[in-house]
Order: sequence, then C-alpha cells, then structure tokens
Amino acid sequence: MRVLLTGHQGYLGTVMAPVLKAAGHDVTGLDSGLFADCVLGPRPDDPQGYQVDLRDVTAEHMAGVDAVIHLAALSNDPLGSLAPELTYDINHHASVRLAQLARDAGVRRFLYASTCSVYGAAGDPDLSNLVTEDAPLRPVTPYAESKVRVEDDLHALADDDFTPVFMRNATAFGYSPRLRADIVLNNLVGHALLSGEVLVLSDGTPWRPLVHAADIARAFTAALTAPREAVHDRAFNIGSEVNNVTVAEIAEQVAEAVTGSKVVITGETGADPRSYRVDFSRFRAAIPGFDCEWTVQRGALELADAYRKFDLTREDFEQRFTRLAVLRAGAEAGTVDDTLRRRR
Repeated sequence: MRVLLTGHQGYLGTVMAPVLKAAGHDVTGLDSGLFADCVLGPRPDDPQGYQVDLRDVTAEHMAGVDAVIHLAALSNDPLGSLAPELTYDINHHASVRLAQLARDAGVRRFLYASTCSVYGAAGDPDLSNLVTEDAPLRPVTPYAESKVRVEDDLHALADDDFTPVFMRNATAFGYSPRLRADIVLNNLVGHALLSGEVLVLSDGTPWRPLVHAADIARAFTAALTAPREAVHDRAFNIGSEVNNVTVAEIAEQVAEAVTGSKVVITGETGADPRSYRVDFSRFRAAIPGFDCEWTVQRGALELADAYRKFDLTREDFEQRFTRLAVLRAGAEAGTVDDTLRRRR
C-alpha cells in the first residue's frame, strides 16, 4: 500500500515511518521541516517525501496514494494558546482540506491523529468510570478544540469510498530520534537527570492517560489494513488502561527510574482542569490481538538510558527539544515567518 505520512519528520512520524516500512508499505513523507533538526542521537533515515507546509498541499501530492496517515499539526497546548488563529488554520482548516484532496484523488483510507485531550475535564468526580469514545467532548484548549472540529468535518466526508478513522491518542511518551522534551514523561525524566529533581509544576492530582510512541505507530499500522467495517468513520482511544496515572504517580515512577532523583511538586500552576481516565477497549475489540506493549515505568527507563547515551544537555533539553522554543528561535533567526511557515 502506498501511504502518505504527514509529519514524517516529527516526534511520532519519525518512529512511525520505519514501522510502516517494516510492514511492507511504500511510505512517502510530507513535512514542512520545522522540527527536522530536533535530533537526539543518530540522524534517522527518513523516507522520500515532500517538504511542504500542510496549508500548501495540492492534488499533485495525492497522486498514486492509497491511504493517508495525518500526524502533522501544531502539536501541543502552549503552541495553540500562543497563536490560536494559526492553530485553527493549520490543525483544522488545512487538515480538512487535506482530507478533501485525498478523497477527490481516490484515497480510500484516512487515519487522523486526534487526541484524548478532546475529553478535557471528563468523568465523574470519583473517577470510577473510564471515559469511552462516546463520552461528551469538552476541549479546554485551542489545540483540543481544533481536533474536535476536524473529527466533525471528516465525519461529513465519509462515504462508501472514503474511510476516515479518528485515532485519539493518549499523551505520548518515549524515545524518538526526533525528541520532544515538552511532553510530561519525557520532560520529567529530563529534569530528573539534569537537576536531580522530578519537577512537577501542577499539584500532581490530574489524571493522564499515556501511550508510547512505538505503540501509537503499531496502532496506526494495524488500523491501516483493518477490515473497513471495523474502523469506518469510528473514533478509537489509543493507549492502555494500565497507563492511566496521575501526574504525581508519573513523577514517582520517574524517581524510581533515575536513581538519586527526588520528586518536587511545587503546585505553582495550580490544579489542571484536564483530568481523565480513559477506556481503550474499543480498539482492542476492533483489532483482535492488539495491545500496547509499553508501561510508563519501562518508558522512563528507556528515556533515561537514551538521554545518558546521547549526552542530553540542559540547553538542548530546554531549547532544541521544546517546540515553542524552536519556533521562537526560528522567528528570531528569520527562518520562520509570522505565519509559522519555514523560509527557504
């Protein structure tokens, strides 16, 4: 199957591309290249692809494509809050336009990287019920709101010849050759190694569902070839119930993985309204035999080993592997314009 993978030079795409290739697919990438140099360790062997902004995709990019896996986005809440109008322009409008171009070109399957953040503050007060895909969507950030809007618009495009699938990923973690240090587990492990403190700025009480980048890659690969009736126009939470953990519990597991570090919960940012525990059984039912392989504890150990092996520095941790810092540096250097397009 010929697969167009958007965001192939991002944190998740760099992990996913070789998994797709190993499964026998012909992978073509599409990425603006904004974060292509955010590499920790050996530079990855990227598939052939297009260097193009998502907003500038044309029908020509869809020639011969059988399926699209759409990962590209402004990919975290600080970025979305910094420039909400660009978040909607890129994450929402450009994503829907991409899907329309794909459908017009005869692409039959469109896997969309959504997020469990669409649930926002979800569940009952005692958290006895896990959040399913049928729960009300209560996004509390522009990033999550943009994902909800795309799901709604892709649903309207679904027909007998075009199958959108909404993959609501839990919060990602784990080593990728193109690292991100601005997601919770990756960030806490970095702080632990570089300072000896597992630094938690919230009060530690919010629940987070986590999933390893490699398990996300496996899930997308499985959904790509699943029977149409199993996945057509359906939303799936991607992750594992064992990785429903509080931020404080994540911190404790990091402290165990990084010998000599200690947990410091400052509470300076207050309580976080985004708190939810998630049910992941629908995807397991749709894809018999699938289950996530990585736990938070194993991921913390993997990250600590990678950070040591590849000599992670504090400067890189705070600048090169933090999305907001990369974009600000690009703007100051004149390599990124005020619409977040890369200048050539």
